[in-house]
Amino acid sequence: MKNKNLRLMYRCKIFDVYEEDVALPNGKSIKQTWIDHKPTVAIIPINEKNEILLVKQYRVAVKKRLLEIPAGAFNDHDETPEVCAQRELAEETGFRADKMICLYEGYLLAGYCNEYMYFFLASALVYAPLKPDEDEFIEVVPKKLSDLEAMLKKGEITDTKTALGILLTSNYFNNLK
Repeated sequence: MKNKNLRLMYRCKIFDVYEEDVALPNGKSIKQTWIDHKPTVAIIPINEKNEILLVKQYRVAVKKRLLEIPAGAFNDHDETPEVCAQRELAEETGFRADKMICLYEGYLLAGYCNEYMYFFLASALVYAPLKPDEDEFIEVVPKKLSDLEAMLKKGEITDTKTALGILLTSNYFNNLK
């Protein structure tokens, strides 16, 4: 498929919205709108009590407080996934990790967005707080993995990246047995 006439429709801090003409294999042409998003990270931090540190925060788009794994966008395209993950972990939970393992990486919403997310399992946590972003009002909530698996089955975890993070972590630990 050939694309042409790329037009910037909107720009904000972490993404741009574009519209372009796309020539389909059948010869027809359509307008396609898509989001150019900075790469992102999601972190599954495990403390010395084997609890996963989640964050509870209000999300304007869904008008509710969600329980989530820490996550965030790269500051710029030169930032590495590991550096971004350490920064976001410190900003949102007050910890950095001496050990980080990338469990998975991939596109989140490839139908209309190129956001690429890296999932890290973080352990050997060390207290090292960074100032949170000015728009973040976060409560840190520690939970056992077994409790999170039960919450997921009951539909109490509604954030997809968090659900995937729980499943990736369960899979990782099950494969160690």
